[in-house]
Formats: sequence, structure tokens, C-alpha cells
Amino acid sequence: MTQQTIDRIRKFTDDRDWHQFHTPSNLAKSIAIEASELLECFQWSDTEFDLEHVKEELADVIVYCRNMLDELGLDEDEIVNSKMAKNEAKYPAELAIGSAAKYTEYKNA
Repeated sequence: MTQQTIDRIRKFTDDRDWHQFHTPSNLAKSIAIEASELLECFQWSDTEFDLEHVKEELADVIVYCRNMLDELGLDEDEIVNSKMAKNEAKYPAELAIGSAAKYTEYKNA
């Protein structure tokens, strides 16, 4: 996400004095609600969906995630790279390639 976009999200929140509502709990709830609205786009079909609606709901999820990063003073690159390192260890490519199995179910683990 560019700094310009981050600044725009922050300005939107600042201009409305909405920081008072941005508790971690409220933001987590909002992320889950918006993620559910995103899922609703695919409720009846995996292939027939309104891309514009998908983009709007996905944007809502991303904005709330950005707000939570700010509220908790987290760096998105740091937390994503930390989680990716854990995922890479948990799901080694040589065992996980082409498999949807949980890491505990790998045959050669």
C-alpha cells in the first residue's frame, strides 16, 4: 500500500473523529463483518459474481486492517514477513506442493 493511500485512510478517520471507536476489539469485529460481506459475494456461485462488489468489500477489509495496524502500532511488512517465515517452516514446499492437506497430515512429515 502506498503512503499516499495510507495517509488518505488516516485522514478519513481523523476528519470524522473516529479514533474513539477504533479499539482493537471493534476493529476485529469490523474486519470479520466485512470479510463476511466479501464471502457473501460468492454465496451462490464460485464463478458468477460482481467484481465491483468484490472490490468494494475487499477494500473495506483492507481499510479496517490498516486501521488496526495503526491502532496497535504495528508494521505490516514486519508482521507479514514474520508470519510468512512461520508458514514456510510449517509448510515446506517439498511436502506441501499441490496439497491442500493440513501440515500435520503430510505423509512424509
